[in-house]
Formats: sequence, structure tokens, C-alpha cells
Amino acid sequence: MPLSPNPYAALKEASQYVRLFRGKTFVVKVGGEVLAEPKIRKALCEQLALLWSFSIKVVVVHGGGAELDAVCEAMHIPIEKVAGRRVTSPAVLDAAKMVFAGQVHMDLLAELQAAGVPAVGLTGLDAGLVKAHRRPPVAVIPDGATEPQLVDYGLVGDIDTIDPHVLSHLLEGGFVPVVAPLSGGEDGAIYNTNADTIAASLATALGAEKLFFLLSVPGLLKDVAKSSSLIPHATLEELAGFEAKGVITGGMRPKLTAVKAALQGGVPSAHLVSGLAPDALLAEIFTNEGSGTMIVPGLAAAVAG
Repeated sequence: MPLSPNPYAALKEASQYVRLFRGKTFVVKVGGEVLAEPKIRKALCEQLALLWSFSIKVVVVHGGGAELDAVCEAMHIPIEKVAGRRVTSPAVLDAAKMVFAGQVHMDLLAELQAAGVPAVGLTGLDAGLVKAHRRPPVAVIPDGATEPQLVDYGLVGDIDTIDPHVLSHLLEGGFVPVVAPLSGGEDGAIYNTNADTIAASLATALGAEKLFFLLSVPGLLKDVAKSSSLIPHATLEELAGFEAKGVITGGMRPKLTAVKAALQGGVPSAHLVSGLAPDALLAEIFTNEGSGTMIVPGLAAAVAG
């Protein structure tokens, strides 16, 4: 490959971001669809290892929806989702414990360790990290509908409190916490809690500089069938407009709900980035052009970012 006129231009561009973000906290939520393929998981962990090597404090929150679906199907457990969120029966919760704190968790930890990252695995129950209560039945407008329906999501936890002390201690010690999406109740109950929601809550509690969602698509798309319809920048006001037009559906709905919560909680920016495209996370962080969708509270923040 021929050299560019200035082969060090990219390095110089990246260095300004390295200086800017050194010592800052990034929360990275990784979808289960990104972790399912070993080669993609390995490439992602190598990107996370590079962030860690630049003294960026990284907290990883993972999902595992695809793997949980597969386990439920193998065990003949009914799968039900409404507006992008899973209904969790007692049987589904047992399967979620197996997947989130077992298979997916261990594979991710092993790959991070192989990349040289001192990763530490946690769930929301560890040291009271995520305390929650059972979600009561709520009115939800399903995708494609106009009228709300009352939905009981079962053993799903709505977050009450976040106690980030265990994460702070790990980060100060140079470790990378990896959090599985299970939460605990005051009465000892265990809940399945949306990983996007946990990631946003942790980012707020830790005063994170950035919150990332790694997806199977390039970012927020105007047309889900066309990757070329990527929206590179958006504000909360613009997100509301996209919601009104029906652009945001399915699993993107809880993600953007989490984005709004994080930005309203003081996180300067949230990013929707491909977890499948090579080095897309690094391109989003260390280049002017980025690779996905950057979402900020308002226009002033968009100009500053």
C-alpha cells in the first residue's frame, strides 16, 4: 500500500485524542451479537486492550441476547419480547444466569486476558453494585402499534441504586471491570436487567467521559435496510424527532432510552458504533471523522465534540 504524503498524519491526529482522554473513564456496552463470533470478539478485545494501554479507564458491560435465545430454544423455554425488551419468566431467568454469568462472561474475560488486559468479572450483585426492584406492569406501545398495552415483564429489575465503589477501586488499580446484566434486590431476589440500562447508569455514576454501544449495525440508521443511511451526529432533540417518525424500533429503543438517561445524567456524549467492522471503535474515538453515530445533549455540545 503506497504511503500517504505524510505517513505520520494519522498518528498525530490520534495522539491529540490520546492526550485528551488519558485518565478518563469510558463505559463500553457490547451486544451479544458482537460476542458470538470468536474472531470478532478477539478483534474487539484487541481494541479494548489498546484503550487500556493508553491509560483510559474502561468498564465493559455485556449483553448476550442471542445466546440466551439459543439456550431458551434448546431448553424449549418460550421467548417473548415487547418493544425490544425481554419478558423474563422464572425459567428464562435461570437460563440468563447460565448465559450472562457463565458462557458469554467467561469467553469475554478469557479473550481480554489473552489480549493482555487485567479483566475482572462482576455481576450487578457483586458488592451491591446494582440494586433493583421487580418492574411492575407497564404500559408499552409495541413496534408497529399506536395504542399502549399493559405488559408484565416478569423477573426484570428496574434499577434503584448504583454503588460504584467496587468499580472505582478496580479502575484505580488498573483493572478492567466486566459487568454481566444481573441485578439484586434488597430481599435477595435476582433480576434480569437490561444491559443498556446498566451501562447508562454506570456511566452516570462513574462520571464517564463517553458511553459506547457496540452494535451489529454501523450506528443509528434512517433506514435500517441501508447502512449508507448512517446518521453521524444527533442531539436529544433530533432523537425525539426520529422517534416520532418511527425511525427507532426494536432493540434500538432501549438503547436510545439509555442514551437519553446517560446524557441527562451528565455524560457528555454517547456513541452507537459497529462492533463488527474492523477497528470501528478506535476510528470513532481517535479520528475526526468517526465511524458511527455520536449523540450529545444539544448543539453546543455537538460543536464542542
